Amino acid sequence: MSKIIALANQKGGVGKTTTAINLAAALAKEGKRVLLVDADPQANASSGLGIEIKNLNSTIYECLVNGIDPHIAIFATSIDNLSIIPSHIDLVGAEIEMLNLPNRENLMKTILNQLRSDYDYILIDCSPSLGLITVNALTASDSVIIPVQCEFFALEGIAKLLNTIKIIKSKLNPALKIEGFLLTMYDNRLRLSNQVYEEVKRHFGELVFNTVIYRNVRLSEAPSHGMSVLEYDPSSKGAKNYTNLAKELIKR
Repeated sequence: MSKIIALANQKGGVGKTTTAINLAAALAKEGKRVLLVDADPQANASSGLGIEIKNLNSTIYECLVNGIDPHIAIFATSIDNLSIIPSHIDLVGAEIEMLNLPNRENLMKTILNQLRSDYDYILIDCSPSLGLITVNALTASDSVIIPVQCEFFALEGIAKLLNTIKIIKSKLNPALKIEGFLLTMYDNRLRLSNQVYEEVKRHFGELVFNTVIYRNVRLSEAPSHGMSVLEYDPSSKGAKNYTNLAKELIKR
């Protein structure tokens, strides 16, 4: 049975999709069978793994709204052991279309339960919002990873996300846990980065991953080539950080 992990933060630009792509790739390189579900209408995780999204007829949108068999929406990537259910810009309208569907908060859970036995890890890249699709992702998940950017407003909005998680635990998914807070875009030369690290550590203690994702040019460049950083530059700091994160996650 796989572990389903959502990557969520309603604040944009915190390294959520970067983490989804590279953690999925690192877990696959560790020999785990991994499925990445792109639940963000921007579809950056899909294009970042080399999927041509323009002409796709089978995406997470069709699974959620039209009820197609999720097995036909799974695409192989260039990385062994890593597959993806891509997203599409149509997903923008899915929340409105889902409003009248029965059991609307559990649609993603129903989809992923059909796939659980095929994978060790299923990662869901959520959109930077707390709408119905993110609620679906959190309802379907065993745990959530919250990327936190080492910037001035890092903790802004986390309270809102934690409140959403609390509501989902009480009403939809009592078993949902916080897998951990992941500090991203860390620069140890900056006092601010160190202050944010200390503050997050003070607030959340053991829930903060030991692995920190350093600011790294290679991480920014890799998606434009349709590759994870582990393929694009395996010796880069970014590749090493995500390999360490995968190992830490497996050990947990």
